[in-house]
Amino acid sequence: MLLDLDGTLSQSAPGITACVAAAYREHGLPVPDAATLRSFVGPPLTASLRAHGVPDDLVADVLAAYRRHYDAGGLRDTRVYPGVVDALTAWRAAGCTLLVATSKPRSRAVPVCAHLGLDALVDGIHSAPDDSDTHSKADVVAAALASVPDRGPAVMVGDRVFDVDGAHAHDIPCVAVAWGYACDDELAHADAYVTDPAALTTTVLTLLGVPDAP
Repeated sequence: MLLDLDGTLSQSAPGITACVAAAYREHGLPVPDAATLRSFVGPPLTASLRAHGVPDDLVADVLAAYRRHYDAGGLRDTRVYPGVVDALTAWRAAGCTLLVATSKPRSRAVPVCAHLGLDALVDGIHSAPDDSDTHSKADVVAAALASVPDRGPAVMVGDRVFDVDGAHAHDIPCVAVAWGYACDDELAHADAYVTDPAALTTTVLTLLGVPDAP
């Protein structure tokens, strides 16, 4: 089972959006509105910067400023969504292999999971390389799937269209969660949509064909 991090396991928008806003201000750029800032949570940051007013020649500098602010405090301004730990515990008890699959660079993904205590509840953490700004969610999904030899059925759980598309690129279903950072109807082509972790737990087990799933 592949699990997105930001917006799926963790409520991370406060720290991320504050650091994005600080990076824009540091470079004298107009700060995007609150709804636009929320859209930064999930996809690779460089793509969002380019899409929202940062000139190409400033992208690297604004990204560096964001990372400096994030490492200084934004990384810890996050919490696990209520019910997520129970879901992880239930899946593990059912024999599922649990892998975080996030577009965060590895140098941020691993510390965030450790800060939240998620590293003790999953079997691996797969993320974008630190030196790449073109790594797609499909690339992360591919690496996660390849890490499990002789794997059986797989499911992706996420909150953004990037998770759905990344899963479908490898012909696996994606269960979308309602509590994340999706915009409008971007999750319309998810294979299932759930509004609470209890429903997520049973939906995933059913899709995986776990015997006697509730």
